[in-house]
Amino acid sequence: MQILVVEDEPKIAQLLRRGLVEEHYAVDIATDGYEAIEKFETRAYDCVILDWLLPGQDGLAVCRAIRQESTAVPILMLTAKGELKDKILALDSGADDYLVKPFAFSELAARIRALLRRGNKADSSVLTVGDLTLNPATRQATRAGQIIFLTAREHALLEYLMRNKNLVLSKTQIIDHVWDYSYDGFSNIVETYVRYLRRKLKVSGGSRELIHTVRGHGYAIKEPTDV
Repeated sequence: MQILVVEDEPKIAQLLRRGLVEEHYAVDIATDGYEAIEKFETRAYDCVILDWLLPGQDGLAVCRAIRQESTAVPILMLTAKGELKDKILALDSGADDYLVKPFAFSELAARIRALLRRGNKADSSVLTVGDLTLNPATRQATRAGQIIFLTAREHALLEYLMRNKNLVLSKTQIIDHVWDYSYDGFSNIVETYVRYLRRKLKVSGGSRELIHTVRGHGYAIKEPTDV
């Protein structure tokens, strides 16, 4: 699942990112309203976490702009404004839920899960590349009809690659989305997990390689006919 966090306070944005990555979500950060709209128009997101007070366009304007593009994506509004009239204004602007700062991350995570469950009933889209399928809602992957058992991190990596099919993703981009921008573990973590995925994606019958290394740039997952 891919989440867009729109928050102009760097410390809060990175705390949200770290917590969501630990929950196995892929996360993008936008720091103002214009950047949020630009990212939403160029990428597919499963949920938007949107701060009300933003530079550029405020959260209400961003919410309305997103609703013009999509009525399905869940939007969770974050704000210090806690009065009933503010909540009504946010919901009337298109937000699905409203959380007042300060809040416990566990409550935020629970609200996201509830919004995603609600959205999955309406949107059961399955990602496909060749004979590989991945259902982000059920977290089930299959290739040539055979179920592939993935760890949470393998699932997050595969989903990120499949959502960006045919695009070359750098190691930095992958770490930023699947792990954390400040990840300081062993340096070949991306190569290691790509190797894990390649091994699991191999099935009987000599299916062709789907994940490709683009030397000096990164990795891409491609349709077999595009190779």
